[in-house]
Amino acid sequence: MKYLFVSILCFFSLLLHSQDKNKDSISSGYKKRVLETTEVDFLMSYYQQDGTHASVTGGIGDEHLTDITPTIVVAIPLNADDVLTIDAGISAYTSASSSNLDPFDSSGASAGGGDDDDNEGNANASPTGSPWVESSGASAKDVWGGVTVSYSHSSDDRNNIWSVNAGFATEYDYTSIGFGGGFTKLFNEKNTELGIKAQVFLDTWSPRYPTEIDSYNEAGGDLNNGFFNGIEILNQQGQAIDKNGAIVWNPFNTTLIQDESRNSYSLSLSFSQIVSKNAQFSLFLDVIQQKGWLANPMQRVYFNDRPNYYIGNAANIPNYTSPTNTDVFQLADDIERLPDTRFKIPIGARFNCYINENMALRTYYRYYFDDWGINSHTISIELPIKLGNGKFTFYPSYRFYNQTAADYFAPYEAHTSSSEFYTSDYDLSSFNSNQYGLGFRYTDIFTTFKIFNFGLKSFDIKYSIYDRSDGLNSSIISSGFKFVLD
Repeated sequence: MKYLFVSILCFFSLLLHSQDKNKDSISSGYKKRVLETTEVDFLMSYYQQDGTHASVTGGIGDEHLTDITPTIVVAIPLNADDVLTIDAGISAYTSASSSNLDPFDSSGASAGGGDDDDNEGNANASPTGSPWVESSGASAKDVWGGVTVSYSHSSDDRNNIWSVNAGFATEYDYTSIGFGGGFTKLFNEKNTELGIKAQVFLDTWSPRYPTEIDSYNEAGGDLNNGFFNGIEILNQQGQAIDKNGAIVWNPFNTTLIQDESRNSYSLSLSFSQIVSKNAQFSLFLDVIQQKGWLANPMQRVYFNDRPNYYIGNAANIPNYTSPTNTDVFQLADDIERLPDTRFKIPIGARFNCYINENMALRTYYRYYFDDWGINSHTISIELPIKLGNGKFTFYPSYRFYNQTAADYFAPYEAHTSSSEFYTSDYDLSSFNSNQYGLGFRYTDIFTTFKIFNFGLKSFDIKYSIYDRSDGLNSSIISSGFKFVLD
């Protein structure tokens, strides 16, 4: 890791020195550069969560997840007016919830999507699973990777800024291409700022389905073939059903993803005003339209008007919704299904003020609504406090959030099969949440600490805890190092 860090710094050092040879001169006199020198940010965060409403297992089950996200952001001045920014990162996670895409998988066979039937051909196998036990299949972990390249150009008087960006991201079940552009206008001696930005994301699913539904389709509905060969399917009383009988388990809807696209289009408007030498106020509005397959094909749904069927230990069926159940799993009725369009509007405001030379106040409010029935409010406050000689800043923060439930949400086994759309994803439920954070920042405008030609401009570290009224709780620690090239 040390050698990689040094290599990256050396690379950008050479890049900048090569650009220095081509610095432009302004015939009318000195023009301050938009960005004086190359800046490199190294960011890292570690996140973990726990909960009892896993969406992959239909609204109940273990939600334990860990995620580590290293990111590098490099801003390079191309000349006095233009800046190129490269933002690249990965997100590596392990998830008890997503591992149960195939709760019966102890070999990792579910990674192949359609070929996840690790019991196939083994009539003596007796698979067990549970929404409360993490499977060891390949879907238990994954790595997301993405890169975004941005370019901005400022006019000579610095009152007009144009920007464009393009990016690519991929994960094992989807890929995403994004691009956009924006324009910012400053006037009133730069005390007033107006901005507009448009963004497009073109996503493509590589869908993965719950193993029992996928396997049922592969076997053509034959419960004596493929994954189901030699496996007993139990009814609610724990009795093995006659697979050739008239009453057997089958998915409610065998139609899977027809449209593998998931596209998002957004338009953002912003207004910022310096109201005094110590205060600034800003407003923003986003208009977002999504189209395509907006449901997650990994997420199960269970209906209250259809019989329940299980694979595993019959003795634990009465304890199915309890973490004491470690070896029986309920076969899904269907996957999550949601409308193929969604219209979203967040409206927000910020007010920041300097209380004195050692203390500032930053506040934020946002109201959000969409045509799925969700309305939400977000309020946050941060209080940076400078310590000692001003190089050190301590900043506590608090964030409150609440939302109403989507029209299509219901808990485990609360949906009916007559509904057109349904989900048991608690991210779409009604809840309140509180987040408490504590951060520390070190700033050295003289960059006295150096690594080769790079001086450390700032260092940040922040720890936050999050608590949601549905039982989800999490914590995150994040840090960042900003280096500038001398």
